[in-house]
Amino acid sequence: MRSPRAFFRPLAVGAPVPNVDIPFKPSRMIHFFDPSNEKMAAKVPSIAAKVDILLGNLEDAVKTDRKEAARQGLVEIAKANDFGHTQLWTRVNSLDSPWVLDDLITLVTQIGDKLDVIMVPKVEGPQDIHYVDRLLAQLEARAGLKRQILVHAILETAEGVANVEQIAAASPRMQGISLGPADLAASRRMKTTRVGGGHPGYLVRQDPAGDDLTEGRAVYQQDLWHYTIARMVDACAMNGILPFYGPFGDIRDVVACEDQFRNAFLLGCVGAWSLHPVQIDIAKRVFSPSPEDVAHAKRVVEAMGDGSGAVMIDGKMEDDASCKQNIVMLDLAKALAERDPELAAAYDL
Repeated sequence: MRSPRAFFRPLAVGAPVPNVDIPFKPSRMIHFFDPSNEKMAAKVPSIAAKVDILLGNLEDAVKTDRKEAARQGLVEIAKANDFGHTQLWTRVNSLDSPWVLDDLITLVTQIGDKLDVIMVPKVEGPQDIHYVDRLLAQLEARAGLKRQILVHAILETAEGVANVEQIAAASPRMQGISLGPADLAASRRMKTTRVGGGHPGYLVRQDPAGDDLTEGRAVYQQDLWHYTIARMVDACAMNGILPFYGPFGDIRDVVACEDQFRNAFLLGCVGAWSLHPVQIDIAKRVFSPSPEDVAHAKRVVEAMGDGSGAVMIDGKMEDDASCKQNIVMLDLAKALAERDPELAAAYDL
């Protein structure tokens, strides 16, 4: 266990100094693409202009015989494009795979200056982060990088969820954590075959009104992922890093996708994965505060002054705690407005 004084020292001679605070850039959607797919690669410049984070995926969605092509494709795409304000991430192969070492060596030494974050799948404990942390420091030193590449973990196993607090605190390199519902469902032996979202069998039923136990009882579908998302958000918040909802697999069901994204947003997630262009606009809409919420937040913060005491606004009591809630909303709106002129106009900031 490293001492607090040593925690922010480089783990390799010549490696960049770790960040004390994680930069919070707009991160409403992490848009996945396969770098080995030529059609997808050709669309990268146009897609990059629409998203907050663009992620070159090397893991599960890439067939075994295309792993090297995907890795090399990402190198070529990164070298050929200027991504502007859009963050460039990659998801490398899992730490128990034969490809991950070559993923890290190739990407850090060849395009490390372009990569903002490396997403690590199936993280089960702090030991996984420690391994990646040390290796990245060595590779950054070899490549002469001046800026540290951050690490993002995916919760995809029961062991990972059980250790989520230690994972979040494992390194100053940690940027955030995403929920990986499909692999997590398999690890837990959950009886759902859906990739994210709810399930009609996971429900509560209204009590009977009389002696008839079968008729007139309303059914309410519940959220399978509420506990896990809430625990992940707490682990991230206590360590100053960012929580994300993961994939929603039913591309056609845009209504349920928006509902799941909104649940995650309300619980504290800053963004979600988008697997198809149709989900980009959903994430952008859901993870951006509404103009009405921003206007209310401005009124509360202005009325509260230094944040102490209590005031009445529209018949509702606002105090220091609600002022803090509104500052969270206002800070997010300001960060998004700096990048998005339409939101700046809508928010009147």
